[in-house]
Amino acid sequence: MVTVTTDARAVAETVTDPELPMLTLADLGVLRDVSEEDGRVVVTITPTYSGCPAMDAMRADLVHALRAAGYDEVDVRTALHPPWTTDWISVEGRRRLAEAGIAPPGAAPRRAEGPIPLTLGPTVRAVRCPRCGSADTEETSAFGATACRALRRCRSCREPFEHVKEI
Repeated sequence: MVTVTTDARAVAETVTDPELPMLTLADLGVLRDVSEEDGRVVVTITPTYSGCPAMDAMRADLVHALRAAGYDEVDVRTALHPPWTTDWISVEGRRRLAEAGIAPPGAAPRRAEGPIPLTLGPTVRAVRCPRCGSADTEETSAFGATACRALRRCRSCREPFEHVKEI
């Protein structure tokens, strides 16, 4: 057995997102709670959206980091309510996204309890280019490397970039 030398929350807060490795799970807002119950560490995470394929990797990375820090028993749980929102991304996380050339999300659409209403037709969002800061950008694809990102192009500097979609 390894001697525990670090607080479990501090360890969990260092684990990075497998799809956005410049962010920790804490920066992304998916790390909801870390507690210790009867010698076991219980970590609660929330997926960014239903069916997020990164959840298994997040769980495995949390278990690995906590076991390496000396915690033998680790239980990673999933909380679906309230649902995750891009508003939970920290200020530091938004800064790190922009530094990596990914436009951080704006304010998430407000939603009432229940189903999200369907909006037909194009939605126009002012998304600033993370490279030059221009708001003169256009969406080239609603889907990027992951379902939570879109592809955009800056009309000023002509550079392509990704944008984390508001959820």
